[in-house]
Parts: sequence; structure tokens; C-alpha cells
Amino acid sequence: MAVYRKPEVVRVEDTGRLGLCSCHTGTHAGQRRSEQAMCAPRVLLRPRSGRGSGTHCAAGVWWFRGQGEAERPWQEESETRENELGWPESVPYLDRPPSPLEFYREWVSPNKPCIIRNAISHWPALKKWTSAYLREVVGPKVVSVAVTPNGYADAVFQDRFVMPEERQMPFMDFLDIVEKKVTSPNVFYVQKQCSNLTEEFPELVCDVQPDIPWMSEALGKKPDAVNFWLGESAAVTSLHKDHYENLYCVVSGEKYFLLHPPSDRPFIPYELYQPATYHLSEDGSFEIVDETTAEKVPWIPLDPLNPDLELYPEYAQAKPLKCTVKAGEMLYLPSLWFHHVQQSHGCIAVNYWYDMEYDIKYSYYQLLDCLTKAVKML
Repeated sequence: MAVYRKPEVVRVEDTGRLGLCSCHTGTHAGQRRSEQAMCAPRVLLRPRSGRGSGTHCAAGVWWFRGQGEAERPWQEESETRENELGWPESVPYLDRPPSPLEFYREWVSPNKPCIIRNAISHWPALKKWTSAYLREVVGPKVVSVAVTPNGYADAVFQDRFVMPEERQMPFMDFLDIVEKKVTSPNVFYVQKQCSNLTEEFPELVCDVQPDIPWMSEALGKKPDAVNFWLGESAAVTSLHKDHYENLYCVVSGEKYFLLHPPSDRPFIPYELYQPATYHLSEDGSFEIVDETTAEKVPWIPLDPLNPDLELYPEYAQAKPLKCTVKAGEMLYLPSLWFHHVQQSHGCIAVNYWYDMEYDIKYSYYQLLDCLTKAVKML
């Protein structure tokens, strides 16, 4: 379960100068700090000429005026967003890992994603991590595996935020399922975070790296977590964001990312959901059991691959980016970028979570998030 900082809009005052917005955050204990954190993307704030006094944020997405009057200009030209916010139309490639200064200046500071080639070409894992090798090295060791009936762990289902059954099972039994040596109607995915590579698979760390040196130097810190991912093609990561600078390295197979910049927040719906967990019943089917003592969780109900635009018409104005990260490539996924992830069957990946800096981007995102919520309440 993630650590949640639950946003609460306290008030928006219409002063004719600035929509004043404050937030209260609480915490919900669990495995990782993630989607629910009130964090900050890169958002441009400036006056909008010819429109009178008010507050303009995110290149004209929201505009507050005096005397309680609010306008909702949903339609924004993509050229405006491209020119003013600087988001790319596609994820660019780098042919080599950058220097720490170059990476911070060109990618981290402007909060832009990129795919880096030849950054992990020296990893032994690229050649060694076959099924036979993993069986030999990890073998019968018991590990944590997320099991769901539909492939969606940590996702909205039947008006609940449903988490997977976390099953403890021998790693070789898990591999049998992935390799179809054993059939199961359910979907299995090694996806536990909290640095499961170092905690549950320490025997594999020597085949990769405990951190990415040029990233650690650029940020002046080590990663909070290093995670190991292996699963079936039916396993899907629902649309969410993290407050980590994320280096996502594909060892084998492919990962398919759908990305949204943080400035798309006004077009991306959130609702509060009762947390629940899949539990295996005696007849072998799954039932959804509420976590009755847990606070409600803010999550995105929309499927970006098949959005319900009648229910969420604002999403039509969002501009997703799609990219494929292949074996041997590294995706830099900046903090606060929304992402939805799929994979080829049996794909193996390792990612590094570096905590973001809670700088002006953090403040801007809090403002944008609060304004988005406030406008929807009008």
C-alpha cells in the first residue's frame, strides 16, 4: 500500500487578483510514497493579456476572475502548450548516458522525459537473466507476488481502489506460471516496491547496479528504492504519478508507456475510493474485501487506452505521449508525470526511484491541483 498525502481544498478566495488556495495533507502508512502525494510539476503562471485581472495557470487551463466569476476554457491549442510549457511531442532519445551536469540541466530541471541508449549495456543481467539462470540463482526462495483476476493491481474496480493479493510463493513456481508450464486463470506479477530488488532478490544486485552513478551525482543522493519487475503481459499498471525521479531500465522484453505531463492535471479525473484487497476464496475465485480502517484513496478511474469521454469530456484535451522502452534501454520518467504501463510477456525490468526535490515545481503543482479541484466544485 502506498503512503498517501490526502489533498483537501480549504478555500479559494476570489480577490480579483489571485485565487488563493491552501491545502491540507495527511498521511496513510504503507509501502511507497506515490500517486497520492501532493507534489509539483512544471507549471507556468503568468497574467493573460486582454482578460482583466485574475489568476491564469497552466497555459490558460484555469482562469479566476473577480466577483466570483470563473471561466473554464477547456480548449487549448497544442502549439500553446508546446511553446509555453516546452513539453515534447514525442519522447526523445539519447545515444549515450549524459554527464551529471548535462542530465540535470537538460532533463531533470525542465522536467522532461527521455530514453537513454547504452546506459546499461555493461550490465551482466542483459545476458545472464535467462529463466534457467534465475531458477538457479533464486530458485525455491519465497518471494512476494501480486495476484489479481484481471491484471489490474492498485486500480479502480467496482467503485473500489483494489489492491492485489500479495502471495508468498517459491520463485520457481512463479516462473512456471509465467512460462505457461502451469496454467492459472489469474495474473501474476512480481511488482512489490519498497526496494524489492535489494530486499527480496539481493543475489541479483551484482548483475546490475545498486544505483546509477551519474544520476546519484546529478541529484546529490542515492535512490530511495531499487525495484525488480517481472510478469505476464496481462499485468497492467493503471494511470498514476509518483514523486520520484524514475530511471526505468528494461533488461528483457519491452515496456509500453503512456505518459502525460503534469500540466495535464486539469484534464485527468480523480475520485476518492474505498481501499480494498483481492482475497482468494475457498472456491478459488477472488472476492473484494474492504480495508475498513483505511482512509479513502484518491485515484484516477479513467483508462487512457479506452477513455469514456462522455463521463470525462475534459480528457479529450489531454495530450498523451506513447513510447516503447526496449531491452537495454533506460527511460527517464520525471517526477509527477502521469504514466500507464503495459509490457510484453515475461518482461524483466529494474527501476531506480530518486526522491524529487520539493522546489518551485512542488508548489506549482499544489496550486494547479487545488485550482482544479476548486473549479470542479463551482
